[in-house]
Amino acid sequence: MTRVKGGSVSKTRRRKVLKEAKGYFGSKHRLYKTAQEQVFHSGAYAYRDRKQNKRNFRKLWITRINAACRENEISYSKFMNGLTKAGVEINRKMLSEMAIDNPVAFAQLVKISKEALNGKVPTKTTKSEIKKEEKKVEEKALKEEVKDYDKMTLAELKALAKEKGIKGYSTMKKDELISNLK
Repeated sequence: MTRVKGGSVSKTRRRKVLKEAKGYFGSKHRLYKTAQEQVFHSGAYAYRDRKQNKRNFRKLWITRINAACRENEISYSKFMNGLTKAGVEINRKMLSEMAIDNPVAFAQLVKISKEALNGKVPTKTTKSEIKKEEKKVEEKALKEEVKDYDKMTLAELKALAKEKGIKGYSTMKKDELISNLK
């Protein structure tokens, strides 16, 4: 029988492994056998480190939160305990971002946590109260929009008038549109 070497199939398989091994040190990127071994190990390391990455970030977030807590004269564990007693549900990633970007808001959370530890649990707001607050925020946003009508272009004003259902908006001038939108 004649010898069969595999031809193009083997060649493409080996090329694929060598392409994955690009940039490896020494013979690991040149020779197929060592390259294949290293690619297998690299895959195992990548899988392992994807799991470890989550642990490392959690450690980092806890370290940042702890540093911010120490500045506000409370330990990390007491701070987290106070937040759970107060019913504040916020993850560590957001707490660490808040500690870096907005220390004033973080200090307010520390205050809430300290009050909860002392037994002063803040009253929980109901859904209707939250909706009322959201309506107030929306009304303020609408009032701010009124101030910005002068800065808007005619096309933008016409689009707003169309949304609000103002009749004859297409023939109106800019000042007429602004007065009708107000």
